[in-house]
Amino acid sequence: TPTACRKTHIQYKHRGINNNNQEERPYLQQQYVCQRITHTDMFALTALPPGVDKAEWLASNTVAFFKHINLFSSALSEFCTPSTCPTASWMYFPVYFWTDDHGRKLKCSAPLYFDYAMSYIQDLLTDEDVFPTKAGSVFPTGFVFLVQKVFLLLFRTLAHIYWSHYRETLAMGLHPHLNTLFTHLTLFCRQHALLEPEDTEPLCCTKGRHTHHKNT
Repeated sequence: TPTACRKTHIQYKHRGINNNNQEERPYLQQQYVCQRITHTDMFALTALPPGVDKAEWLASNTVAFFKHINLFSSALSEFCTPSTCPTASWMYFPVYFWTDDHGRKLKCSAPLYFDYAMSYIQDLLTDEDVFPTKAGSVFPTGFVFLVQKVFLLLFRTLAHIYWSHYRETLAMGLHPHLNTLFTHLTLFCRQHALLEPEDTEPLCCTKGRHTHHKNT
C-alpha cells in the first residue's frame, strides 16, 4: 500500500560518500520500495500481545530479528568487502567505530564492523544470565538497555545494506524481503522505544508523518 511504501522509504541528503556512488538510488524508487512479501498489519504484529510479559516479548523478538538479519547479511557478504566498504557507515552518518573489550575504539571496514556486531549479539543471546531460557529464570537489571544496543546494531546492519548494497539485493530478487524486514524492525523499535530519534534521522518517517500514517 502507499502507506507501507512511505514507511520503508528512505530520505537522504546529497552529500557524503557511499560505495555505489550513483545519483539514482534504487531504494528511493517507488516500484522497488513498495514490494513486500506480506501485507500483514505491522502495527498489530509489533504490539505487545495481551497477557504477555514485555521482557519475554522483547527477548523472543530480539532472537527472531537477529536470525533473520544475520541470514540476510550473510547472503550479501560477497558484495560487502574491505575494498567495496572500507568504512562502516551509511548515508551521511559519521563512520562507526567498534569499541573492544578494553574500551578502545577501532576504525574498521564495514564487513569487520558487522562481524563484530553479529558476534557480540550472538554471545548475548546465548548467555543464560542475559537471555534466560529456563522456567522461573528472571531477566537481569538493565535488560532493556542491552536490547536497545542490539537493535541499534541490527538497524545499522540493514541501513548499510540499503545504502551500499540495495542494487545487489535488487539483482538477487531479495528486495521484497529486505523491505519487509526493515519495515518490521523500524516499527517494532518505535513501538517499544528501542532507538533514539537521531539513530533513524534520515528516515522519512518523521514523528509527524509517522502519526499521520498510523491514522491512515
